[in-house]
Amino acid sequence: MLSTSARQGEQLVEDLLAFSRLGRHPLAKRLVKVAAVVRDVMRGLGAHEPTRRLQIHLAADLPDVNADPMLLRQVFENLLSNAFKFTQGRDPATITVGSEVRNDESVFFVRDNGAGFDMRYASRLFGVFQRLHTQEQFAGTGVGLSLVQRIINRHGGKIWAEAEVN
Repeated sequence: MLSTSARQGEQLVEDLLAFSRLGRHPLAKRLVKVAAVVRDVMRGLGAHEPTRRLQIHLAADLPDVNADPMLLRQVFENLLSNAFKFTQGRDPATITVGSEVRNDESVFFVRDNGAGFDMRYASRLFGVFQRLHTQEQFAGTGVGLSLVQRIINRHGGKIWAEAEVN
């Protein structure tokens, strides 16, 4: 059985390998049904915590996109696992996935009622190893949002975060 620090180290190595491989992975774009990807990811995450009170809202009108399906799945796995993680202790936890059109572009969002953060530190959010909460508060390697940003950038998109504490 691995100790907690050994598991954290193993996860860190896996995350760094994924981050380094991302630039070499050729995009295999095709039409992807975003709603189906989100539902599948949510189902998987919810299965890990079957007794937790969650209010999950998925917009019925999420547009399909031309993207690499594997990488788009990674984006939603990271964003939604963060939403699950940072809403620990909320009863109920509320997570919403939706989209809107801004300047003729589809903008997707993941919102939750979690811990949040001070916007003064938002610029650090997508940096490798940059964490806005301690390991004791919330587990993680500090690589996930960097991966998300890299994937979104490779697809020609933009990513940002808006929050407030709590």
